[in-house]
Amino acid sequence: MAGNFRKEQWKMLFITMFCYLFFYTGRHNFGWAAQGMATALDIPYAMIGWISFSMLIGYGIGQFINGNLADRFSPRVMIPLGAILSVFANFAVSYAQSSTTVILLWALNGYFQSMAWAPGGKLITNWWSEAERGKAFGFYTMAAGSSSAVTYLLSIYLLQAGMEWRMLFRIPVLLLLVASVVFFFIARDKPSDKGYGRVRKKDDASPAPRGTLKSRYAAVFSNRNFLMACVAIGFQSMARYGLIFWVPIHYLGNSWKEDSANLWVTFLMPVGMALGALAFGVISDTLFKHNKLASIRFGMVASAVLALLIYWVPIENVMLSGVLMLLTGFFVYGPQANFWPLCPELLGSTNTGTGIGVMNMTAYFFAAVGEPILGYIVDWSQKTSSIFPAVAMIALLSAISISLVRTN
Repeated sequence: MAGNFRKEQWKMLFITMFCYLFFYTGRHNFGWAAQGMATALDIPYAMIGWISFSMLIGYGIGQFINGNLADRFSPRVMIPLGAILSVFANFAVSYAQSSTTVILLWALNGYFQSMAWAPGGKLITNWWSEAERGKAFGFYTMAAGSSSAVTYLLSIYLLQAGMEWRMLFRIPVLLLLVASVVFFFIARDKPSDKGYGRVRKKDDASPAPRGTLKSRYAAVFSNRNFLMACVAIGFQSMARYGLIFWVPIHYLGNSWKEDSANLWVTFLMPVGMALGALAFGVISDTLFKHNKLASIRFGMVASAVLALLIYWVPIENVMLSGVLMLLTGFFVYGPQANFWPLCPELLGSTNTGTGIGVMNMTAYFFAAVGEPILGYIVDWSQKTSSIFPAVAMIALLSAISISLVRTN
């Protein structure tokens, strides 16, 4: 019986990972379509930035709402529902004829996309005990990082095949549709749905926290160190999404059809992100002796230096550009794994959930604000390469902010 349950645990983790592996095909495809969209709809890059802003705001609001709904409703239903609605939104965007239509549909898509991460985390929590949950969430986070790589791979292939920008909203998301259907038929919300007993939690016998919703938010928003950590992850997320969204636009230069090797260079960035998501927990515990603040600062300073190197290295130097892309992805995304454990350290276990929600909202708010700013910078400078010094500055702001946090 125990052996069978172990197999079911891994099955639930892997099917959740499999489904989330294709979720970014419904939102990280936008950076690859943006150049063609800007030309076809005759809109400036600043407006492209505002469209990306709308998705991130929709996603941030959705995270706050759907995290709560995941505690009340079935993740097995919520995740496929979000996937199907996102597929419809992507198809609708592909037929849009104005920036107004795109911005409204892309904001809705952001909300639909948010219906997966928290419910998936809820399902994993139901199946895995505290002793192994860190490992399970490490794999889950790796699937999220790998999803960017899958989206980049598909988008590059379609562009090289001569597809127009509208097809980037139609073809990749078909994989998300298939994965979500497979998930629905295989996944189960909790062990009892398969005839097993409930996974024992350490705090099963402990009384529920007495704090009210209002008091928990008051405790979170009155904690200066926690708020500064939120600012730091905000800048980290702004730098990350600045690269995810604008790097494809930069490498889709006028000569990419003559030298398509540049496009494959960009694929290494999300690969680095996936590796960083797994590695930074180990880096924090070993290299920095469990000092998460120092680990985050190290990652963001390294990101700033690497972004400047990308700016200075000629785009024609494919090999060196590829190495820099891999390392930049590794260091800009990896530190995020060190932010979430700061919540219980700074707030205590009673307010951890509220803290994670506030921190996640802050991260996506900063990322959303950063998109139109970077768009204005590109329009002003007339050079897409100007995003790299801007990202370097943003990464340094994250490093400075985290340096102002004290955990004791």
